[in-house]
Amino acid sequence: MTVHFIGAGPGAPDLLTLRAVDTLGRCHVCLYAGSLVPQEVLSHCPDDAELIDTARMPLDEIVGHIRRAHDAGHDVARLHSGDTSLYSAMAEQIRALDAIGIDHVVVPGVPAFAAVAATLGRELTVPGIGQSLLITRVSTLSTDMPPGETLSELARTGVTLSLHLAAHRVDAVAADLTPHYGADCPCAVVAFASRDDEIIVRCTLADLADRTHAAGIVRTAIIVVGRVLGATGFPDSYLYSAARMTKLSGPT
Repeated sequence: MTVHFIGAGPGAPDLLTLRAVDTLGRCHVCLYAGSLVPQEVLSHCPDDAELIDTARMPLDEIVGHIRRAHDAGHDVARLHSGDTSLYSAMAEQIRALDAIGIDHVVVPGVPAFAAVAATLGRELTVPGIGQSLLITRVSTLSTDMPPGETLSELARTGVTLSLHLAAHRVDAVAADLTPHYGADCPCAVVAFASRDDEIIVRCTLADLADRTHAAGIVRTAIIVVGRVLGATGFPDSYLYSAARMTKLSGPT
């Protein structure tokens, strides 16, 4: 018996990987967070699968469900929104499973920041403008940021930011970032990326907070900040350069 930690993607049921769909179709127990994973994604599970909503469950109860499935000889699909490598709380579950000797594998998913970039129609690394993407969040009552990782400290790098789990503190975000990025820096806020109820806000840091509040965005959103969002007049990448084509063609 194996627990399959599956990245369910950003929300659209057709943005699961082929591996995720295949794995879901083989697991007769599926644990998922109903507050984050759309019901349509569950359509890939077998008709007789046991579907368990973990949205309000503590870790011990979740592990208990997994252990009972393990004792019954069932594989388990553990669905997490986006990709499991980012803010999925998978680490605590793996630690608990390791302690009781239950095998597990990871099936990656489409990360939410990638869905946001697609929605905006933008590449997040642009030649001469920005070649780095910093994925982070802000401190909350439940999860504090480690030393050296406060938003104001990270903002000193000036790189493009993808801020998860931060829309509810957008006023503080704007205040922390403006001294480093400038009030005119392009921003975007995308809530429920890839879903039918997707909300898109394009603005600058100067009006980020007001526009986010006006749109009623408080959760399930990513804030992107960086000059790449408004980049124009940048040079072509080396990928398309004449120098590279000459090198590829070799001597004639």
